Amino acid sequence: MPRARGGGWLRDRDWFLALSLAFTVGVIVWFAHAVTNFFGPSEQSVLVPSVVGQTLTDAQAEAARLNLAVQVIANQPSDRFPKDVVMQQQPVAGVRVREGRQLSLIVSTGVSIFPMPDLRFLSLREATLDLGHAKLALARTTLAPNDDVPAGHVLAQDPVPLAGVHEGTRVSLTLSKGPPGSVKVPDFVGESVDDARADAARAKTHLGQIVWTPFGRSGPARGTIVRQKPGPGEMIDPFAPVSLQVSAGPAQYGYLVRQVHATATIPSTYQSANVRIEVRDETGTWNVYDGYAQGGQRLDFNITSIGTAELDTYINNELLNQTQLGEDMPRPSPSPAPEPKP
Repeated sequence: MPRARGGGWLRDRDWFLALSLAFTVGVIVWFAHAVTNFFGPSEQSVLVPSVVGQTLTDAQAEAARLNLAVQVIANQPSDRFPKDVVMQQQPVAGVRVREGRQLSLIVSTGVSIFPMPDLRFLSLREATLDLGHAKLALARTTLAPNDDVPAGHVLAQDPVPLAGVHEGTRVSLTLSKGPPGSVKVPDFVGESVDDARADAARAKTHLGQIVWTPFGRSGPARGTIVRQKPGPGEMIDPFAPVSLQVSAGPAQYGYLVRQVHATATIPSTYQSANVRIEVRDETGTWNVYDGYAQGGQRLDFNITSIGTAELDTYINNELLNQTQLGEDMPRPSPSPAPEPKP
C-alpha cells in the first residue's frame, strides 16, 4: 500500500511539471509577439498618405479612412499656406506604419495683412518700439543729410506708410543726420517776405510768426519786413524760429488791430505730426507755425491780426479746426466823387 501511494505522487508531480512548462512557453511566445507588434509594423500596416497642402478637415478624414490617429502639434503663421491648411506632417508620406499610428501635423494660421505704420519723424528708439509692437523686423538703417528733421529721426521708410505688410516683414529706415549745431540769423529787415523766405532757406533758418502790420499812409510798401526777432547776426538753434513784422502797405489803415493769445493742442492720437497754423486776415494769409510737434503737445502764440481774422490748424495737411479771431464791422463804400458842374 505505501508503494502504490508513492507512485501516484510521482505521477502527479510529472503532470504539474508538464503544465508549468507549457504555461511558461506560452507566456514567452505571447510576450515575444507583443514586443514584435510594438516595435514594428504588424501584418495590418498602412502606407502613410501625403496630407501637406490639404485642409485639416480633409487630412483628418483621410487619416480616419486609413485607421490612423491625428494630432495637431503646432499652429504657425505662413505666407505660403492659407489658414487651416497642413504645412508639415510626421511620419512623412510614403512610409509604412501599423494601423492606429499617430500622424502629427503642423497647421497654418494663415497670414494677417495690415497697414504699415507711419514711422516718419520718430526717433530710432520710438520707431523700433513701434516695429516690435507690430511684430515687424528692422532690416537696416541708413543716414542722409537733412536740415528739417532732427538727427536720429526717421526721414523715410521701406515699406512706405499704409502699405500692406504682415508679421515678420523686414523694414528699412533712413535716418536724418540733422542740421548743424547752430546757425547765424540773416538780416531780413528791408527785404520782401519772398526774399526773406529764400534767404532763410539758404541760411538753413526757420521762419516763425509773420505779423502783418498797417503803418498808415506813409508806411513801407506792402510786404516789406520792418522788424525781426532774433536780430541779425545772432547764433541760434537751427530749429528756433525767427519772427518777422511786415508792413501791410500804405493802403491798409483804419482796420481794427487785435492782439490775440492763441493755443493749439496736438491730438494725442498722433505720436509726431506736421503742424501748420495759418492766419487769414485783411492783409492776406500767413503761417504762425509750420513744423513738427508731438502728440499732446500744446503750442502757444501771440498773434497780431488786422480786421476780420481766422486761425486754421492743419495736421499733416488736413484741416483740424478753424477759430474766428475777430470780425470787423463792414466798412462803408467810398462815396462817389461829385460830377463837375458844366
